[in-house]
Amino acid sequence: MGITKNDFVSQNHDTAEINTLLIHSDDVVNNRIVNDVAPPINVTTTFRYSSNPEDWIPWADQTPEEKEKLLNHDFVYSRLSHPNNVRLETNLNNIFDGYTTIYNSGLSAFNGIINYINPKQVFLPDCYHGIKSICKIWERNYGTKVYNDIDEIFNHLQEGDLVHIENPINPFGTVIDIKKYIDYAHEKKAYVVWDATFAPSPIIKNHWDFDPDFILHSLTKYYAGHSDLLAGCVVTKSSEIDTFLKNDRIYLGTNIGNLESFLLLRSLRSYELRVEKQSSNAKKIVEWLADNKDKFNGNIIKVSHAITQRKELANKNQDVSFIDNLFNEDYTTPVFSVYLKDFNSCKTFIANLKYFQHATSLGGVESLVELRCLTDPNIDRNLIRISIGCESPKDLIKDIEQALKKI
Repeated sequence: MGITKNDFVSQNHDTAEINTLLIHSDDVVNNRIVNDVAPPINVTTTFRYSSNPEDWIPWADQTPEEKEKLLNHDFVYSRLSHPNNVRLETNLNNIFDGYTTIYNSGLSAFNGIINYINPKQVFLPDCYHGIKSICKIWERNYGTKVYNDIDEIFNHLQEGDLVHIENPINPFGTVIDIKKYIDYAHEKKAYVVWDATFAPSPIIKNHWDFDPDFILHSLTKYYAGHSDLLAGCVVTKSSEIDTFLKNDRIYLGTNIGNLESFLLLRSLRSYELRVEKQSSNAKKIVEWLADNKDKFNGNIIKVSHAITQRKELANKNQDVSFIDNLFNEDYTTPVFSVYLKDFNSCKTFIANLKYFQHATSLGGVESLVELRCLTDPNIDRNLIRISIGCESPKDLIKDIEQALKKI
């Protein structure tokens, strides 16, 4: 039941690169609606119908083209659609080379997928605990069988099941051989969702090369990048499924709000610049920690990230191609974790940091640390998740060093 890949036609930007697309993909919509250079804030919840009575065609009598025009050109009600959410989807269609449905959070995006698929079984790897909580609701209310071990697909996967893969994995920053799982799932005619929140473009090579059915992002993180809005999206290659998702979204009540749309459009303009800096910073900091972890009296037990994962596998002469095939050259995920020797060491370290704010979430321009067990009941108490921002990497390394010396 792998999704048919319909041809996707972008908005005449076939040769443009990502940062140009982020700034100009929605010009076609902007020029149709307003002449503002910066996206305007649309606070209205409802829109006037045409003043021409000839345009008042009952919904049941409208063609699909007329319905699409009413929703995405003329507009009716902001729970259905509004100018900035249409601008966002037009922009992201080009970035992701697919059909994008935007939601008011990443969890709403996953909920849209699971409502569409209505699976009898769901298979999860290590992943965000919010996804696991949605699956628990489905298990409780609908009897959906949930497996919390991705390798169980090799024993129990059936046609129409849902395989959710987070890659890289929250909060560890490590990766799995995603192509292996996707290929097997499609052999069994199951659906695969790739949550690529931790490695959006251009960190990852073309997501579609791995052949997922859906790509999911919590846009709250890197695409928003300023810790001031919630949003999520689902991308598919099927226009038919995209239409289903958008129709379901109307009645799930999960369209993105007007202000959040405006803020996200603003953020997309600087997205690539931010992610390049965050990725570069993370690479320097992870490598510094890995090289110096033994200098801090045994306080650092482990540095968890794709960089250290690759080094460990290579030292054992094990396959690292699934890591190399995932990331574009010189890019890496800006999130990783460190394990300290005990809970009190974690608290002392965090309390002495100057440039890292102690808060949940990730992807913003500011660097964050989180004692992850405060919000995730299933995580090791000695794990600290670190989200690298856009500050000077030298300053961040100095800050980490001085805080470690306080333990």
